[in-house]
Amino acid sequence: MIGSKVKFGIVVFPGSNCDYDAYYVCKRILGQETVFLWHKDTDLQGVDVVILPGGFSYGDYLRCGAIARFSPIMQEVMRFEARGGTIIGICNGFQILVEAGLLPGVLLRNKSLTFICKYVHLRVEKTGTRFTNQCSEGEVLEIPIAHGDGNYFTDEKSLQTLEENKQIVFRYCDRHGNVTDEANPNGSLGSIAGIINKRGNVLGMMPHPERASDPLLRHTDGQKVFRSVLQSFVSHSMGRDVAGAGYSLTAADGGRR
Repeated sequence: MIGSKVKFGIVVFPGSNCDYDAYYVCKRILGQETVFLWHKDTDLQGVDVVILPGGFSYGDYLRCGAIARFSPIMQEVMRFEARGGTIIGICNGFQILVEAGLLPGVLLRNKSLTFICKYVHLRVEKTGTRFTNQCSEGEVLEIPIAHGDGNYFTDEKSLQTLEENKQIVFRYCDRHGNVTDEANPNGSLGSIAGIINKRGNVLGMMPHPERASDPLLRHTDGQKVFRSVLQSFVSHSMGRDVAGAGYSLTAADGGRR
């Protein structure tokens, strides 16, 4: 990070449809340097944060995220992750992250077998991460979903590991914070809406925080995810690492710190 700016890179796959939404939030709402990264690129342009946006990468014709996982840009994203780089996968981006093995589990068809597009409530399960340090534990956020394959599933051992390592950061809940079957829109195991990897530098979430960040839309809870990322860089630059952040990027690694 140079000066007070954090550089965001928005990956664009054929079929992405939330790339401009993410760009708008990072560039216009947050005022940060932001660039698009084409799926055939092999250079991350020195970004500090990579965002894999929602959409239907490569049409999702094989399996959601299965083809995008092999894009040239993803090889660089995986190297970026290995160096401790900050990555956010939203909706289809979450699906790509699990296909790439950067997060555990799989996203299955919604339990209803229908596409769902509506606002839902999320309970913040863990604070102090790069993505939730501006939230309070147990806080309820209102953020929209728009997916047909958002049913998170994993094996029993992996679920236990997620629970023990506190890698579950968001769960679907009702407006009062109660986790119930009725409040789970897609049938996700454990009402899981978002998880991080063990090192804490990769977030995958099905809800769309970029669609709840513009005050003109009267929903700004999604800003907390992006502002948490910004705060994590401020804390790191001041020598106060966010719990579980695991920063390891250097200028030589291709980062800008």
